Amino acid sequence: MTDQNNPFDAMMKMGQDWAKSMNIDMDAFTPKGFENLWPTMSKDMMENFFGKGINPDGLDAKTRLLLTLAGLTVLGAQAEAQIRLTVRHLIEAGATKQEIAEAIAQMGLFAGMPAMTKAMTLANEVLEKDETE
Repeated sequence: MTDQNNPFDAMMKMGQDWAKSMNIDMDAFTPKGFENLWPTMSKDMMENFFGKGINPDGLDAKTRLLLTLAGLTVLGAQAEAQIRLTVRHLIEAGATKQEIAEAIAQMGLFAGMPAMTKAMTLANEVLEKDETE
């Protein structure tokens, strides 16, 4: 039997070669700031898309975003851009600093102090930036 190339290996090599041809230095690449590429949705838009606009008897957009923040925290606060983006949308949805802090702090019981501390630091970056604008 002849040794055939694995199509998955060939596809992976093609993708790696393509990335190298674009001269991307993945060791120095950082996604910090990617959340700035997406605009903040208005409160009404958030409510229509994933709040009471879809399910009038369900959760409002602010509550859903607080749950999202809690989930991102309990996963170890590794998704930094997503946490910053969620906090930014929470501010627009009318959440207070206290509500944001409580959602993160509550997850400290499940995710541990390092995850809670990291999420709180990321949230504070957004909150402090929001105060200066």
